[in-house]
Amino acid sequence: MKTTENILIIDLEATCWDERPPRGQESEIIEIGVCIMNTKTGAISKNEGILVKPQYSKVSPFCTELTTITQRMLDDEGIMLEDALDILRAEYNSEDLTWASYGNYDLNMLQNQARRFNVDYPLSNDHINVKTLFGQLHPTVRKSVGMSRALGELNLKLEGTHHRGVDDAKNIAKILHWCLRQS
Repeated sequence: MKTTENILIIDLEATCWDERPPRGQESEIIEIGVCIMNTKTGAISKNEGILVKPQYSKVSPFCTELTTITQRMLDDEGIMLEDALDILRAEYNSEDLTWASYGNYDLNMLQNQARRFNVDYPLSNDHINVKTLFGQLHPTVRKSVGMSRALGELNLKLEGTHHRGVDDAKNIAKILHWCLRQS
C-alpha cells in the first residue's frame, strides 16, 4: 500500500430514495466530504463539505432525513460537479496524494460520475479501502463492518452527523489512523 505523508479522505453523499428512483432520476453526488490526515500524527486538517448540484435528480425526503441535505441547500450553495472536482485538484492536491474512503462506493461513484459528465477524474490511483483494511487488521471483527460499528469497536465516538460527508470524512480518518498504527 503506497501512502503519502498526508492522505486525502473522501466521503460522498448522493441522492437516494427509500425505494427505486423516480422515472428519469438517478443517484448523483450531492456532497463531497473531504479532509487531509497526517499519517504520522493523525492530525486532521482542511475539513469541508463541498455541496454539489445534481443535474438529473432531486433530493428526496428520505435523502434529507438520512443526510440532512435539502434540495434548497443545493440550489443555494451547491456548485457543478466539474467545479467541485477542480477544488479537489487545486486545494487538496488530489491527483498526487494517496486517498482513502470507507469501502469502494466512493471510488466507483467518482469514476462513474466523471465519465457520466465527461470531466477528468480528479484522484490518484493510490486508493485505500479503509473498510477492507479495518477488517483485515482488527483482532476480533475480521470482516467488513460499517463505519459506525468500526468506530465503536475502537471506542471512538462518531463525531458530527452520520451520513454527512463533511463529518464522516473525519470519522473515517480516525479509523484509518488506527489502521496505519497497526502495521
